[in-house]
Amino acid sequence: MKKGNVLVIGNSGVGKSTLINAVLGEDVAITSWGDKGTTIKLDIYNGEPFNVIDTIGFEPSWIKSLKAIAAIKKWSHKSAKEENEDTQINVIWFCVDGTSRKLFPNAIKDLSRSISMWKSVPIIVVITKSYSVPERTENIELVNKVFSQNKDLSKRLRKIIPVVASPYILNDTASAPPEGITELIDATNELMPEGFKAAKNDISRFNLGRKRAWAQGAIVASVGSAVAKCFINLGTSDSLVLSAIENALVDSLSKIYNVDKNSKVTQIIKNNITNGTVNKIAKSAISLIEKLPIGQKLGSTIINPIIAASVVILIGESAAMSFEKVYLGNGDNEGVEKFEEVFESDVVSEIVEQVKIIGDNLTSESSPKEITQAAANFVNSKKSKKQ
Repeated sequence: MKKGNVLVIGNSGVGKSTLINAVLGEDVAITSWGDKGTTIKLDIYNGEPFNVIDTIGFEPSWIKSLKAIAAIKKWSHKSAKEENEDTQINVIWFCVDGTSRKLFPNAIKDLSRSISMWKSVPIIVVITKSYSVPERTENIELVNKVFSQNKDLSKRLRKIIPVVASPYILNDTASAPPEGITELIDATNELMPEGFKAAKNDISRFNLGRKRAWAQGAIVASVGSAVAKCFINLGTSDSLVLSAIENALVDSLSKIYNVDKNSKVTQIIKNNITNGTVNKIAKSAISLIEKLPIGQKLGSTIINPIIAASVVILIGESAAMSFEKVYLGNGDNEGVEKFEEVFESDVVSEIVEQVKIIGDNLTSESSPKEITQAAANFVNSKKSKKQ
């Protein structure tokens, strides 16, 4: 099996570098004594049977902690964007100082923010400097209590392991020998299969989120073009005016989701644009809206661009959902089924409701820019509800 990566994270001075050296069996990470950290950037150390990623420690200073969090997030996002297995994170060691007998809320917040991309990767809490055997039980109870207050982190907590990474001299006749390292290595190895699956899912989720954001941007841009076209063409929402914009949007979305523009699902979506299906939907919506208060209030010069925007939103969102099915590996047929599912529903009523919402704060004197902004707000509000 390919070697996995362990992210070592925690406050400065907690003993992360000492722990890494003990696990790898050699002095690869710089260590120091005191509460100041020695790691100034993320480093990956090759080891057996897994690699270890050392991180910048969280500091009491708000600015320095932000820097540490940003470094981890930058590493994570780069790994996801490149889909690079050599830098993905499979297990997380969250290091807690066993001598402090405290786990401050800020440390948990910093942990949560740092690993926000890795939403399902398993966590092991490593209680470093666990010299006092009686205090180990208290520290384990403390960790369990604090983690139980954070639902997202608690469901990923797999182990709490007290360790002594290097010999600690208590006095002239007594010392605390290294302890817990073998248990930590064994526990990490056991979690690696889960970690590989979790990392793959988290990377897919992250990249899917990026594609959804790009798709939303493409839809909003096309809405602006459609609204402008309708104003230039005396308030019409004719398919000949809009079909070029709609087809270009479909091409953009297929590219975003890595779907061949000549694929079955792409061609079916475009056929609905060119064969008059979309135009019939728009005309049906116009005939209904003209009789409603919103239509009488705004007039055709404003209503038609709003309908054009609504139709573009409908095509864009249904195409994006269909392409997402293909991107996720469900195949062309499921993408087609998703698109047909949308267009077999009562889309005219859906467009009418969209027009009511978009036009609610507009007037008969509204500009193309104001209509576009209202439509963009509508698209963004739908995204927020989904999240």
